[in-house]
This record gives sequence, structure tokens and C-alpha cells, in this order.
Amino acid sequence: MRGPHNIWRLIRTGATFERTGAMKVALEAMEAPPRLRVLARVLGWPFKWLGYAGDPALPPVTRALTALGPAYIKFGQVLSTRPDVVGEELSDQLRVLQDKLPPFPTAVAKATFRDELGQSVDDLFTEFSEPVAAASIAQVHRARLEATGEEVAVKVLRPGIERAFRRDIDAFHFAARMIEALSPASRRLRPTDVIAHFESVVMGELDLRLEAASASEFAANTEKDKGFGVPKPVWNLSSRRVLTLGWAEGIPLGEVAAIRAAGHDCVALSERVLQLFLSHALRDGYFHADMHQGNLKVAANGDILAYDFGIMGQIDEYTRRVYAEILMGFIRRDYRRVAEVHFEAGYVPRDRDIDDFARALRAVGEPIFGMDASRISMARLLAYLFEVTERFGMQTRTELILLQRTMVVVEGVARSLDSNMNMWQVARPVVERYIRENIGPRALVRDLVRTVQVLGRFGPRLPEVAEALLVRQTETAAPAQRRSLAEALLLVLCGAAAGAAAVAVLGLF
Repeated sequence: MRGPHNIWRLIRTGATFERTGAMKVALEAMEAPPRLRVLARVLGWPFKWLGYAGDPALPPVTRALTALGPAYIKFGQVLSTRPDVVGEELSDQLRVLQDKLPPFPTAVAKATFRDELGQSVDDLFTEFSEPVAAASIAQVHRARLEATGEEVAVKVLRPGIERAFRRDIDAFHFAARMIEALSPASRRLRPTDVIAHFESVVMGELDLRLEAASASEFAANTEKDKGFGVPKPVWNLSSRRVLTLGWAEGIPLGEVAAIRAAGHDCVALSERVLQLFLSHALRDGYFHADMHQGNLKVAANGDILAYDFGIMGQIDEYTRRVYAEILMGFIRRDYRRVAEVHFEAGYVPRDRDIDDFARALRAVGEPIFGMDASRISMARLLAYLFEVTERFGMQTRTELILLQRTMVVVEGVARSLDSNMNMWQVARPVVERYIRENIGPRALVRDLVRTVQVLGRFGPRLPEVAEALLVRQTETAAPAQRRSLAEALLLVLCGAAAGAAAVAVLGLF
């Protein structure tokens, strides 16, 4: 239910932040304006007694988020990778949200396993540990298969997690509608669409069968990537609320001191994390969309191991090409081309001035170059980008939400390994390789060949389509409709001609 009863949930959110002391800490860490700090404290204080107490042993913000539930914990996980936004101290405090939350009893996990798979843990495993990691949605147990002796990770959903997430998401939907009603300017950002997209992602994460499929596909896509590994699912021991994967042995990527002590090159690891993400997003259009430190390890041989595939991102080929051209434009400092790509893709309304937009993009990009990366405040950069998008009427593109969010998370992970990492310099070889292989003559030939293949599949029906168009044309004599018919037939003929040309040109390669 997404009615006004959610006001209570939102009030309790503010009350919890005030009661736990998180309101003051969070506002100071994010350098909120003094007036906003005073207003938030004045509004929150009267309701302080309504807030959840949380675990007093945890730092204030972590205490508040864990008390409020899984959706808030997910938000905290993202912030934990952004020390440039919330500060080093708060970032370190939030890192426990990734995989160090209080576990639920192992007996409950075993009972869930039996209910889901119809077999006892004792019958299938020679070892089944206490929880080795507990996150917002599930916890993981280390086990050993009796049949093969293989070590595996058994992931089990938290009891009642589906209902808890539904409650939080309903409150978010209500808040989004209230924001749109009270602030018409916010509709450009489509907050209700954003929450709907977030809901679809989260609800997919709550079905572990889908995660098993994601792990399998991701492993197949990245099988040849050097320095990267993905554990594969054990299908016969996986279900909606239980997932069994191969065990990933290594040092968590968040334990930088341990990684250095083991002799690994943190600079090389930071570059590889970013380049792998860009490669997966651009090359495959299918990427790990929850790449925080809690979901990555470094193996003894230096490979980066990824796990937890509940949130995966997917973008179509056209969007990938647009994204690559935008990135390459920034890297080359060709802001005019970046502006043109935005207009060509329809990201900016055509009635806006392209030269003004290019100058605004230059103001975003230029501070990045010729400066020590550690001095760049991504918080201020993102704030300025928001001002630019508002000025030029850009709308939030829901298909890019996961890509944008993951880019922020991955950069944060990379910076935790090397604070001086320059995102643009590291990204350049990956983006240039993608553009070389996918934007140019060879890519044009491939596109034409695919067009021929599509026409070939529908070839037997083309006479029927043409006949139907001609029949409809004889029933009306409107000139506009005649032109429409002529244009349609011309497109078919041009497509066939282009396809034949593509086949001929392909023979030259």
C-alpha cells in the first residue's frame, strides 16, 4: 500500500536519525549548508522519541541505517565507497554494512535449505559453517560437498526479507510522488520512474534463481578476461531462497592493508577494477552492478574475484556506443563532440543551444585534467553536473541508472586502493579499443549484415506486407498516404540493396 500511512515511515526515518545521533554526523560529513542543518535538527528533534534505538555499539549513521531496514542499508553500502562525498571516517564506518551485519541463526538457514530443496544440509555436506558473511538481504555459509569434496558458498535469504523490502519501497514510492507534487521542477528527474526501476532490481535480487542465472551468464562472458574470476552456480542446489556457488578464496578488496601485506600491487588492482567494469559494460552490455568492496576479493595469484550477482546491469548496443563516444569526448577534451552526441541521442531537447551546452560541459571536464586526482571533489563535480542537466532540460534516463550508480561505486573502490588514480587516464585504453572495434567501417559492415539477416528472416512475408500496403492504398487516395506507401517501399528496397552491398563488402574482409 502506497498511501499516506507511509508518512509515518518517513517521519520515523528522520526520528531515527535524530535519536541515534546520525542526523548531525551525516549533515556535517556531507558539508550541508548551515541553514539546512538547523532546519533538519529543528524538524527532527520533536519526533526523536519515535525513532528506533538501533545497536548502541555501532557508529551513529550505521546504527540508524541498520535499524531502519534493508533498503536504507543498500543506500549506506553505496555511500561507503565514496569517502570524497561523506569523508574518510564515515566511509569507514559504513563499510561494515557490506558484509558484516548481524547474522540470523544457522538453524534457521538449515531449515530454509530443507524447505526449499527438500533435502537436509547434513545429507549433502560434510561441512557447513556458521555464517561467514551477513549482508542486508542474505547471509553466506561455507560448506563442503559430500559428493565431490568441493568447497562452496551457500547463500540463504533472511527470513521475512521480502516483506521488509516491500514496506521500505512503498514508502519510497510515496515520497517520490509527494516530491513530484510539491516540486514540479523535480518531475524532470522522474523520481517515480527511478523508484520503480529500483524496485524491479531489488525484487529480482530477492529471487536467487535469477542470481544463479546471472552468475552463469557473467562467468561465460568474462571467461577469457585475464586477472578476473567468477564462481559458477551449482544448479541442483539452488532455488528461490537458496543459492550455492563455487567458493571464492581471497582477501576482501576492502582490506587494503592485508592486500599490501600479501604483496599485491594496489595501483594495478585499482586500474584493473575500473577497466574490467568498463570492458564488461561496453563490450558485453552486461555488468556487475553491485561492485563494492564486500563483493570483490583478491586471490593468491592476484586475480580479482567477483561474487554476489543479485544486481546486474544491461544496456543495449546503441546506448553503449553513445556512452563510449561521450566518455571518449571527455577524455579527448572534445566538448563540442560530447554535446553533439547528447543532442543526437535525444538526451538534450533540440531547442537548446548546442554551443552553450558544450561550454557547460567544458566547465565540468576541464577541472579533471592537469590536476592531482586526489584533489578533485566528486561531490562538487556531481553537484555541478546536476545544475547543468537542470539548465538544459535533460531527463533522468532509467536505463542508465545502474550504469551511472555503478560507475560511482567502482571509482570509489578503485580510489580506496589508489587515492591518486585518474579515472580518465585509466579508462582511455578501454574506451578507445571499444570505439575502434565498434564505431567505424567494420562496425558499419556488421550492422548491414545484421540488417540482411533480419530481412532474410522476414523475407517470405515481404510479398504479403507489400500486397497489404498496396491494398490499403487502393482504399484511400490521400496524397500523404501515397507518400507514406512510397517511403515504406523505398525503405524496403534500400534495406535490401544495403544488405546486398554489405554481403559484397564483407567478402573483402
